[in-house]
Amino acid sequence: MSPKTSASLALSHLTTSIFMQTLTTLYLPENQIGDAGAQYVSDALRHNTTLTTLYLCHSQIGEKGAQYVSDALRHNTTLTTLDLSYNKISEKGAQYVSDALRHNTTPITLNLSGNQIGDAGAQYLRSAGERNGNLKLWF
Repeated sequence: MSPKTSASLALSHLTTSIFMQTLTTLYLPENQIGDAGAQYVSDALRHNTTLTTLYLCHSQIGEKGAQYVSDALRHNTTLTTLDLSYNKISEKGAQYVSDALRHNTTPITLNLSGNQIGDAGAQYLRSAGERNGNLKLWF
């Protein structure tokens, strides 16, 4: 079993048990969870009511993973800090995130530094920040 598959499986088990009930902070940097792992985390995040801080920096999350996380952000109202720095998130990934943050008015600090969001991605995020009003952005 590859390290990526192993990490995704472990994450699947984590997100279906403890993660859903009690955690307030989840620190998973440098775990190479990729887009598949981001999907597991996002599925759990959709229904979670306790997690306030999520660190997924250096986790090989790309455009599809950003889309999964964004879908969860539309529904989650407890997350206040999200670190997606130094992943493989592109301009399109930044657009997914910014679209979700237009709908989620929970105050949130978002770190997307070290990604390849480009000028257009940065503009999507600035626009979401202006509309949301409760957003602190790092990129």
